[in-house]
Amino acid sequence: MNGLSLKVVFALAFALGGVNHFLNPRLYLSIMPPYIPWHGFWVVLTGIAEIGLGLLLLVPQAQSVAAWGLAALLVLVFPANLHMALNAQAYAVPAALLWLRLPLQIALVAWALAYR
Repeated sequence: MNGLSLKVVFALAFALGGVNHFLNPRLYLSIMPPYIPWHGFWVVLTGIAEIGLGLLLLVPQAQSVAAWGLAALLVLVFPANLHMALNAQAYAVPAALLWLRLPLQIALVAWALAYR
């Protein structure tokens, strides 16, 4: 797969993930840490951000802004992923996968920043 194809895969993964925020909001609401207020607001905002930034990554003039935005978004959602790992018994996902996802996010941040 060439660099352009990888960028398209990365961008579409975010855009489709963002669409899923609106198709399955209960899933995203369920992973919100209790100490973060306004769960519905954040689910909608992160869904819009994933769609918008994912698609913007495909626009050469906006690629750098989108890359920085996606990296920031990945950092922003890290507490929800950590919350899931710390409370694995509440989710239908093996705990090991939830813990493995945490370092994967670092790789995703690096991947996003490769397009800056």
